[in-house]
Parts: sequence; structure tokens; C-alpha cells
Amino acid sequence: MNGDEQLLNGWLYGAEHDDPNPGPLPHRTYAELLGGPLDGLLLDIHGWRTEEVDDGVALPTELSRWPGGRALYDPRPGESRAQGPGVSCRFYYSGDTP
Repeated sequence: MNGDEQLLNGWLYGAEHDDPNPGPLPHRTYAELLGGPLDGLLLDIHGWRTEEVDDGVALPTELSRWPGGRALYDPRPGESRAQGPGVSCRFYYSGDTP
């Protein structure tokens, strides 16, 4: 893990680097990002439909294989999900795309 990745660990994806409170909010729902360039970040999925969560995400990042590209994260089929606020599921790194 390089220095940029360490700085991001435990933050919300998309939070500004100078945000005084980049952590999760108790009334929101999150997916934990595991592996790849965004490992350890939380993605706010509050209000997402089940189908949207099932589709996974392509997240823009300068830390991907292609700077300015997207890191791909997907849930594992059949993995349980919690209901309500907090971390409800995990998205696993599956690659990068330009």
C-alpha cells in the first residue's frame, strides 16, 4: 500500500482530503471496498435499490492502473447483507478500466 492509499484508509469514497469529518454517518448505509486501489474505503450506498448494489460499481480514481480510469468493485453472489444503517455489504476489487 503506497502513501496515498494509506491516507485514504477508513474514509468515505469521494470525501475531500481536507474534510474535518470524512468518516461514516450513523444514519447512512455503506459498502466496504476490499482490495485494489480503494481498499479500506466506504462507499455510500444509502438509498440504492438491491439491483443497483448487485450490479457493482466502476469508481473514478487516480489510483487505478490508468490514472483517471475506474476501479471496478462487485459484491460476491450469495454473500449476506445487513439491513439498516452502517456497513451493509462488501464490494470486492475485480480490476481497472480506462
